[in-house]
Amino acid sequence: MQPLNNFIFRMIQPLMRNAAAIIVFLHLAVGPGAWAQVGPGTQWTKDGYGYMRAQDDEIVQLDARDPSKSTTLINKQLLTPQGQTAPLKVRRFAFSDDGRKVLINTNTKKVWRYDTRGDYWVVDLGSKKLTQLGKGRPESSLMFAKFSPDGSKVAYVSEHNLYVENLADNRITSLTTDGTDRLINGTFDWVYEEELDCRDGFRWAPDGQKLAYWQLDATKTRNYLMLNTTDQLYPFTVPVEYPVVGEDPSRCRVGVVPVAGGATKWMDVPGDAVQHYIPRMEWAGNDELILQQLNRRQNESKLMLCTASSGAVKPLYSETDKAWVDAKEGAVGWNWIQGGKRFVWSSEKDGWRHLYAVDRKGKEQLLTKGDYDVISLESIDEKGGQIYFMASPTNATQTYLYHVPLKGGKAERVTPQNLAGSHSYDISPNGKLALHTYSSSAVYPTADVISLPAHQRLSGGETPAQAQNIKLPKVEFFQVKTQDGVTLDGWMVKPSNFDPKKKYPIVFYVYGEPASQTVTDRFGTGFNRLYLGNMAEDGYIYASLENRGAPAPRGREFRKAIYHNIGSLNIRDQAMGAKEVLKNAFVDTSRVAVWGWSGGGSSTLNLLFQYPQIYKTGISIAAVDNQLNYDNIYQERYMGLVPEDKHYFVDNSPLAHAKNLRGNLLLVHGTGDDNVHYNNAEQMINELIRNGKVFQLMSYPNRTHSISEGEGTSRHLAATYTKFLKDNCPPGGR
Repeated sequence: MQPLNNFIFRMIQPLMRNAAAIIVFLHLAVGPGAWAQVGPGTQWTKDGYGYMRAQDDEIVQLDARDPSKSTTLINKQLLTPQGQTAPLKVRRFAFSDDGRKVLINTNTKKVWRYDTRGDYWVVDLGSKKLTQLGKGRPESSLMFAKFSPDGSKVAYVSEHNLYVENLADNRITSLTTDGTDRLINGTFDWVYEEELDCRDGFRWAPDGQKLAYWQLDATKTRNYLMLNTTDQLYPFTVPVEYPVVGEDPSRCRVGVVPVAGGATKWMDVPGDAVQHYIPRMEWAGNDELILQQLNRRQNESKLMLCTASSGAVKPLYSETDKAWVDAKEGAVGWNWIQGGKRFVWSSEKDGWRHLYAVDRKGKEQLLTKGDYDVISLESIDEKGGQIYFMASPTNATQTYLYHVPLKGGKAERVTPQNLAGSHSYDISPNGKLALHTYSSSAVYPTADVISLPAHQRLSGGETPAQAQNIKLPKVEFFQVKTQDGVTLDGWMVKPSNFDPKKKYPIVFYVYGEPASQTVTDRFGTGFNRLYLGNMAEDGYIYASLENRGAPAPRGREFRKAIYHNIGSLNIRDQAMGAKEVLKNAFVDTSRVAVWGWSGGGSSTLNLLFQYPQIYKTGISIAAVDNQLNYDNIYQERYMGLVPEDKHYFVDNSPLAHAKNLRGNLLLVHGTGDDNVHYNNAEQMINELIRNGKVFQLMSYPNRTHSISEGEGTSRHLAATYTKFLKDNCPPGGR
């Protein structure tokens, strides 16, 4: 269940002409992992002193130390297909290893969240030739095209089958022919994509002679039928293969196929292929794969080495957790060191997320020792003998760059002490430079190029003038200790003309589930994109608290205390934290509102229902009202399996507490939401009706989870939100 950072897209509208600003906004608000999905991004040169990017319908190379020095690598003329007058719009690009050819991804279309379907072209820099791949395939049907190691071929997926195209003569070889919308080769089904971040489902072998790929068999997964009643005279259904809690996942297996064509050799992975997941797989040598297998409960992770030619599998490394093992948030993939003898892996086995070096016999060495969490692995500089990673040992709302010797030892902070807030880094291959972005709730985002490990600025550092036109809210960070002895982080924005002798309404923003933090010290904190106007100037206190279960760098116990307890422990933390905030004399306890989206919508309902003495008004958007309705991978990861754990799902769902509604409720949901289906809202509507509870409802026909499609939709949602809030939780000091 993905949280929404949609406010950022509204915020960047005035900045769209400034590429540096866009990079900053996307890195800081969406995160560097998402950035790779939403734009062409940057690619470092092999020497690590320059980087390439798409710019003005061309691909240019810049000197990282002096970006004013640029070279056009591919001009508009070369990007213009024969017989056309306009160049291709570059969505993504990739260079072959020898740098002689470039893959261009264009004309892309969404597959649920990201535009991973499109057309691909190859630019030959030697012959100055532009050639389209996949001739004869449907338009915008190619996915994840990748050069072979020697640059002579390109492999891609089209309509759930794998193909290899020889660039010398553009001969296409079908590597699989059985693919359908339910037998999926080289990519993934809806739930693997949504909850395990699995999209690109094949890998070239190092010798370029084979491809390893996932195959998912979703033939037994039932369709959820969304109903479209507006786009045609007669309604029609929109099917989404969607396994809800308790339904079996797709059967998953990994195979290896020769690029010349032929039979697939399937890896002999032990265990039921339906009751296990394979979220990660890579090559570990010319004839060897490494993969990760999770059991259905996702509390047991096994790493295995597979012999590609025979399919034989041997166990390598395993771990268990009383709650769940992360294969997504904060997880580290295989980062091989010492010529492939060892790899760097992450684990929370000692109570903190740390990095370990693991050899091919499964022997491990702790690299990052201490009572702190590794937020993410950024780079391994073997020549310099350093590992760079993000962490924030003393403040869970911030992120900083640290490094530790490759042999392990004490971590040292690289980010300067005077730059308090949130940082991200794109470190060059040589480990000597990084593209660095920085912001805080009180500092406009900036981007620069810095040297490592000295962190000296080499270029950049200017804040775009357009960004400075955005008035920053005055965010105050604080901590509260609840009556349960739990310390929670929080932030608050007070009214502009604050008078401590007056009492003001307070609006809490909540998410509350393991997919996202809300209390972070970065640009964007304190904004409310759904409020038309300025909350502080109108006289609202705006605040947020971070409950246990959020993915904050506060240790395993803080994050995983929520196991079996979504809708209970997180809700109590929020309510008890709010009670402490409401002790401030300037807070009007008769005007307390809460709102959230997705998991935050669920939390809003539970807070309003379970603690009506605290929360008087709630705005719930796209909520999971019944946890049994949501997808199996996400909900079972945190709540367990049915039937044995069914009571956790039922007892902690908002639906179970709807009878306790006393305050003002606005339910908002899109009828075309493929993620949190509209039946959630309908079940809640029926339960509220059954219990005689009066509420307000705003349904958006055929809108998805973002409720953003269609002219005027975002503005209408904001207007609806603002009016309901003002009517039921009036602004201003009294």
